[in-house]
Amino acid sequence: MKLMRTWLLTCLLIGYAQVFWAQNAVISEQRLRQHITYLASDKLKGRGTATAEERKAAQYIAKHFRKAGLKPLGDNGTWFHTFSFRKTNDPHGVESTDAAILTSQNVVGFLDNGAAHTIVIGAHYDHLGLGYDRNSLDPNPQGKIHNGADDNASGTAGVLELARYFAKNGVRERHNFLFICFSAEELGLIGSKKYTERPTIDLEKVHFMLNMDMIGRLNQERRLMIGGVGTAPDFVPLIESLPKGNLVIRMDSSGIGPSDHASFYLKNIPVLFLFTGQHADYHKPSDDVDKINFAGQKAVLEFAVRLVEALDQRPKLTFQPTRSNMEDTPRFRVTLGIMPDYSFEGEGVQVDSVSEGKPAARAGLQRGDRIIALGDMEVRTIREYMQALSKFQKGDTTTVKFIRGTETLVREVTF
Repeated sequence: MKLMRTWLLTCLLIGYAQVFWAQNAVISEQRLRQHITYLASDKLKGRGTATAEERKAAQYIAKHFRKAGLKPLGDNGTWFHTFSFRKTNDPHGVESTDAAILTSQNVVGFLDNGAAHTIVIGAHYDHLGLGYDRNSLDPNPQGKIHNGADDNASGTAGVLELARYFAKNGVRERHNFLFICFSAEELGLIGSKKYTERPTIDLEKVHFMLNMDMIGRLNQERRLMIGGVGTAPDFVPLIESLPKGNLVIRMDSSGIGPSDHASFYLKNIPVLFLFTGQHADYHKPSDDVDKINFAGQKAVLEFAVRLVEALDQRPKLTFQPTRSNMEDTPRFRVTLGIMPDYSFEGEGVQVDSVSEGKPAARAGLQRGDRIIALGDMEVRTIREYMQALSKFQKGDTTTVKFIRGTETLVREVTF
């Protein structure tokens, strides 16, 4: 009888364990909604860098890292990697020398699998706060809460959900995992730069870095953009071989881009960057939770799991440098006041949104228009668009040629 009771208890425990692992070995749409709803709530006032509300977001992230069973790997046994910097008004530029010093923190958790090498999975959790940093695309942003549901509560929620998944899936992967949420990305990739300058792991032992920035607005075309695929020779053939579900994958080779993976690429680490595309709410107060496609984000993260699990089976990746799409692109002194659709694959620059009061709006451009020339300069790519803008100064007048539906239109525009 005693043996029978022992056998029954063992069966019950095995059954419970199987149910536990099965429940945790899935990406949860409900948890994604929970995380984004909190991080993008008015209570956090847009998670402006170095604000009390951003610190609340950091505490929330640390709580869920702890709940997942990670180890703190910030400073002095804490979850927080603290750094100070001088504020800049260039969204992806260098620190100012005459600005006040601010202090903020990255949030860092570690899944120790006893491995020689580590996979880094990250996203930035800061956003534009109350619109005083001159990064907003709203015409009158000051005092308005910029909740940043897609940018980048979505990526932060992705990190939290992948941390839970890999910590609770009942598998001991071949690599350790470092999960990190960066601050001050919107002020110039500062948090990730500071981490790579003073890391809490040996960066030479990093297998690759996966960055997620704006993964919450998968649209009807279901296009997922993956940057950095040229930074290791394994990436492209592996991605091509993986099941895509109903996602449409678009790849870009460059390791440099306007998000935190660039800081790791500059340390000769292979990087991948997941991004579901620009939209009209980018850097505006309207980037709210009700716009998030949670089912789409779940699909993106399920693909991320397949990608990470496949790369976990590979030996340490070989880094290879790439040519940046941003290299040799001149700086420009004027703006047309549009947000290009960076996922557009045709010729020209497709307009994703138009800022009120800017030259494009005054000239009557609309979302969906496709710009094909500025003055006498053809515009076939984003880079050519930026090169054309660099030729003008404030006060100059020229023409913009664009396609709307089946019509080709020309309008005068003054910068």
